Amino acid sequence: MKAIKMAENIYRVGANIENGDLFEGMWPIPDGVSLNAYVLTGLKTALIDLVRDWDNAPDELTKQIDELGIKKFDYLILNHIEPDHTGWLNGFLRKHPDTKILTTKKGAAMIEGFYHVTENVSVVKSGDTLDLGKGIELVFEEIPNVHWPETMVTYEKSSGILFACDAFGSYGSISEKVFDDQLSEEEHAFYDRESLRYYANIVGSFSVFVQRAVAKLADLEIKMIAPSHGIIWRENPSEIINRYLKFASYMNGPAEPEITIVWGSMYGNTKEVLTSIIEGIRSEGVVVHVHQTPDEDVSWALASAWKSRGLVLGMPTYEYKMFPPMSAVIDMFERKHINNKKVLRFGSYGWSGGAQKEFDKITEGLKWDCMEPVEWQGRAKEEDHKKAYESGKALAKAIKEM
Repeated sequence: MKAIKMAENIYRVGANIENGDLFEGMWPIPDGVSLNAYVLTGLKTALIDLVRDWDNAPDELTKQIDELGIKKFDYLILNHIEPDHTGWLNGFLRKHPDTKILTTKKGAAMIEGFYHVTENVSVVKSGDTLDLGKGIELVFEEIPNVHWPETMVTYEKSSGILFACDAFGSYGSISEKVFDDQLSEEEHAFYDRESLRYYANIVGSFSVFVQRAVAKLADLEIKMIAPSHGIIWRENPSEIINRYLKFASYMNGPAEPEITIVWGSMYGNTKEVLTSIIEGIRSEGVVVHVHQTPDEDVSWALASAWKSRGLVLGMPTYEYKMFPPMSAVIDMFERKHINNKKVLRFGSYGWSGGAQKEFDKITEGLKWDCMEPVEWQGRAKEEDHKKAYESGKALAKAIKEM
């Protein structure tokens, strides 16, 4: 990739991660993810955010910086200390030892903890400014818990660019077409899906803080949003802001009038009834998303569940408890605050039930409105299929009325 000019004396630099690794060590990124950093060249130079030593990203970043003819940086601005944006800090400082680091108070403590760096670190707070010359003036705003407590954003006054780090980002590599107005309808649809999955996986638990951050930034004249993952929004920055506000609203509901089904089956007896439930839901014209565990990573189910009003969770009883892969899914739903859903559970059992008892205990804090479960012993009979169909239909009707 090449450095891309965003405004006078402001450039995007960075790298795509496409080596098949998991994001945060757990989330699949089959289409990669970008690590975006930003160079500002006034009378003094600044680099906003870094990369991790990951898939040759430091070499890629260095190459682009060299192409810009930059020999030294006066400032390194770290909006967020998570290692995908700071992991190469010690290597960077070996190349640029006199660079002054700017971050929040909590960020400075994390820099010491992660990298044992204390020299040339200065703390900034909301409202502080930095004049780089040539008309480039930066304003810092703390947005704690989006999604780490030390997080801030950096705003450049003359261009109206908000350097947002993990706020307003998405999964997916980016090409030389980094701006929203360069993308096709199909490419926009891809980043729409991947921004939801990124939000549900990474940011969703902190939705209240997302809403607070957007309110705090409301007085800024934002002409462009430059996140550290994903595309840069210059034609319509309000689109990604409104998208994030919509995603944030889903935590307390109501979400979209859709239903997400996550199911797992040992010998096919639970699977057999899945079709009856889906038919019942679709008889009411409701959109349904279906995910199987453990065949599919929970990342995608989490994204669907985040935006859906209704959930259907299918699992057999396994040794008096839930089928373990489904237990893991529900544990992730609890961790990521998949709250305020209308829920139906179904599944078979062998010699004894027990899944429902564990299900009730694990989900008691999620504010779920649970319907009567559909359970049967062994292979389902005709009446079990009929009950499953009617339960799916009733769930669909209920979520349309929420």
